[in-house]
Amino acid sequence: MPHTPTLDLHDGHTIPQLGYGVWQVGPDIAEDVVGQALAAGYRHIDTAKIYGNEEGVGRAIANSGIPRDEIFVTTKLWNEDHGHDCALQAIDASLQRLGLEYVDLYLIHWPTPKRGKYLETWKAFQEIRDSGKARSIGVSNFPREELQEIIDATGVVPVVNQVELHPYFNQAVLRDFHASHGILTEAWSPLGQGGDLLQDTVLNRIADRYEATPAQIVIAWHLAIGNVVFPKTVTPERIRENFAALDVRLDAQDVDVITGLDRGQRLGPDPATVETP
Repeated sequence: MPHTPTLDLHDGHTIPQLGYGVWQVGPDIAEDVVGQALAAGYRHIDTAKIYGNEEGVGRAIANSGIPRDEIFVTTKLWNEDHGHDCALQAIDASLQRLGLEYVDLYLIHWPTPKRGKYLETWKAFQEIRDSGKARSIGVSNFPREELQEIIDATGVVPVVNQVELHPYFNQAVLRDFHASHGILTEAWSPLGQGGDLLQDTVLNRIADRYEATPAQIVIAWHLAIGNVVFPKTVTPERIRENFAALDVRLDAQDVDVITGLDRGQRLGPDPATVETP
């Protein structure tokens, strides 16, 4: 079983660089597939309130036989829970659904700027961290402007920003901003949602040379450029296959070639327009 590398968070904690994401994993199968992921070697599970599967994730962790301190758990606050008091209530509800005393990382899922509450929410997150209910706090889908605002207003820098990121949308400018502030970049839809990206002739040519799958090559690229990445699949073979990407070591030239595939092609919603629950 490959060893998952860890990255240092600026608050003194560490985070496994490869995890298992459960976006669009139904609540009826979440316990089973997360259990399979843990058995395959994953030690980082990324969920969210809006995914509707925190309960299944929690049951899988409880039934895994793996000590709690060996599993890194992330969940996220949904848009309707922005605001000081709502955020404090939301973490308690997530912990109850997960059956956990704390999460390793708690994220603001979207800034929803028209609501105007993300700064208030970020201040509440600091209380959540200080209470021990979340060991680390970060954000998701925050553009540079909103990131800079919460940092300037509070002096507290998110440990991560989780954003859409794949070779067709590599977020180079935002990643540079993150690096300048000690923020780790986490990638959602890291495989481009399994669409045209995995059919790309350049990626497939590279994959043939490494005797790997295109998905493994993309995961290896994320790892090489320093992203935290959690590909989602419910297929047992692909759960194991994605984890085996840890054994793929791309040379610098291939990393650069894959980085050069960028099209500025966003697949998911623009953070500036996500407002409603």
